[in-house]
Amino acid sequence: MNWLTKAIASISPGWALNRERASHALKAFYEVGESSRLRKSRTDKGSANAQNLRSATKLRILARHMEENLDIANGALDVLVANTVGRGIRPEPQVRDKAGQPLKEVNDQLLKLFEDWRFKPEVTQCFDYFEAQRLAARSWFRDGEMLAQLLTGPVAGLDHGTVVPFSLELLESDFLPYDLNDDAKGIVQGIEVNNWRRPRAFHLYKQHPGDGGAASTETKRVEANRVIHLKLVKRLHQLRGMTVFASVLGRLDDIKEIDESERIAARVAAAMAAYIKKGNPDAYNESEYDENDLRTKEMAPGMIFDDLRPGVDIGTINPNRPNNALIPFRDAQLRSAAAGLGTSYSSLSRNYNGTYSAQRQELVEGWNHYGTLSGTFIHQFCEPVWWAFVD
Repeated sequence: MNWLTKAIASISPGWALNRERASHALKAFYEVGESSRLRKSRTDKGSANAQNLRSATKLRILARHMEENLDIANGALDVLVANTVGRGIRPEPQVRDKAGQPLKEVNDQLLKLFEDWRFKPEVTQCFDYFEAQRLAARSWFRDGEMLAQLLTGPVAGLDHGTVVPFSLELLESDFLPYDLNDDAKGIVQGIEVNNWRRPRAFHLYKQHPGDGGAASTETKRVEANRVIHLKLVKRLHQLRGMTVFASVLGRLDDIKEIDESERIAARVAAAMAAYIKKGNPDAYNESEYDENDLRTKEMAPGMIFDDLRPGVDIGTINPNRPNNALIPFRDAQLRSAAAGLGTSYSSLSRNYNGTYSAQRQELVEGWNHYGTLSGTFIHQFCEPVWWAFVD
């Protein structure tokens, strides 16, 4: 105790004790923030936009590679899309009069127009509205963001193909350049913002930058009220989204390497081989062996080696496969990956073993998370589309 605490202790021991406890707690709190042999130093990487600028493009490429080459990653996206969008999110008009009574004729007319529009909702006319939702959600999870331009009324070269003159232009995140920054114009990573960091416009590539050519680097300015920007964010003031795989890419890459190594080991084990061991050098007579005698034997069930020469023995290679410790270890890694991805472990691994209570608890917690994601998707994508359609 310092001198002040000792002085207080002579008057009020309880007060002194509380001061000493608070002092130890405060010291322990600040010690946690100090680096040591067991705690590596963690430095601030800057704002959310600065972090995205450094890593989002690379992580997006890695996430797409995982989807294309790892069944677990592809299955995780399928689970997220199926539980967030499912067969499609359908609007239900609820137009009412001033007295609060439903206007059935107006609502029926809106539904009739929607049924006509939903078969050709986007400019390519390759997907219906519900398939467009699933593709938008998949890009949202995999890339961290996607965009859609709202095209209404007469547009040069565009045939809406529906009674309602309204179409969507679905765009991958590549159309919004990360390297387009201009402090004078308030452009941050392709998004033009005002002094309060509210998006005013999006500067989009006219073509996908991966197509190549001079036209792929040209941009156009589109007002923010004509663009839907669906994004996954984890921090305040974050303008661009981050892939859902960001925190688990390293673990998934390790699982992929382990699976490939075990499959190779299993193939080696399946290709059983034997070897001939000549144990006693004194019994080896070079004159008795013919150079053309390869001593190849066909393996067969219950076979007997009855023509071995003196000093010769038959041995087999034991590969110690399958690895019995692999499955528990792999399951533990998948549980951690499922937590980072926001999916349930059972859905990700297709392993539904366990007690009824555990399965039920997993279902309840997973359903809450899927409901949260579904609500975000509806708010950021489905509702703006419906409002523009009604307008």
